[in-house]
Amino acid sequence: MTAVRHRTETIGGHRVFYREAGPRDAPVLVLLHGFPTSSHMFRQLIPALAGDYRVIAPDYLGFGASDMPPADEFGYTFDALAEITAQLLDRLEVGRFAIYVQDYGAPVGWRLAVRSPERITAVITQNGNAYTDGFVEEFWKPVFAYGTAPGPDTEGPMRGALTPDAVKWQYLNGVNDESLVSPDNWIHDVALLGRPGNDEIQLALFHDYMSTVERYPEFSQVPLLAVWGANDEIFGPDGARAFVRDLPKAEVHLLDTGHFALETHLDTIAEHIRDFLGRHVS
Repeated sequence: MTAVRHRTETIGGHRVFYREAGPRDAPVLVLLHGFPTSSHMFRQLIPALAGDYRVIAPDYLGFGASDMPPADEFGYTFDALAEITAQLLDRLEVGRFAIYVQDYGAPVGWRLAVRSPERITAVITQNGNAYTDGFVEEFWKPVFAYGTAPGPDTEGPMRGALTPDAVKWQYLNGVNDESLVSPDNWIHDVALLGRPGNDEIQLALFHDYMSTVERYPEFSQVPLLAVWGANDEIFGPDGARAFVRDLPKAEVHLLDTGHFALETHLDTIAEHIRDFLGRHVS
């Protein structure tokens, strides 16, 4: 089995945790995790791809095993998370790289692509939007309300998204066989969300999500693969289909599963990635 290294680098005075595997001289694939998880979501995908690629999966500040500076000491925005990620990749002497984005990984990844488009070799998106198409209204209405007017009247639903039931729902929504999804996922995430002060970090990012929606038209023109949980009640399948409007050669695969598709369709997604990168990234 391919060895996965668990490492940290100090970036801007903060410890950033990342997982890394594969040959250092191989093409680089950067895995960018979603909410409310961490690089933990890629624990099985990393060894599946590391034979042919140098795979790097960081935890953002406030997530996973990275530092969690208080929200009143660090400005938690997607610009800031992307900047920390960019500095980490520079520290690791990464030149050009492909990105895999999921959920929050999209606002981080799109910023990296806009910042240095010449460095991005390809994009793999798994339920990570670049358009408002596919936003499921029932989920997003309170998010947009909070992003537009944060305050006591709009904060309650956002705090509700941090509860154990809400986290568990993200893993099980749209999944046909729930026995395939380990409860370790939500136990792990809920424990990290429950750290003192983490709620304020998540609220800051909920509020900042609107800044990503406003920047969607900047999305870069690169080879793109969408492998998408079609039953996701957060980012619906129209979010995957939308890529073809601007990228006619984008490859879209809709899978019979939900938001965290790797939990049920790891082998299928890994096969699509190997085929796609094999044709587009040397």
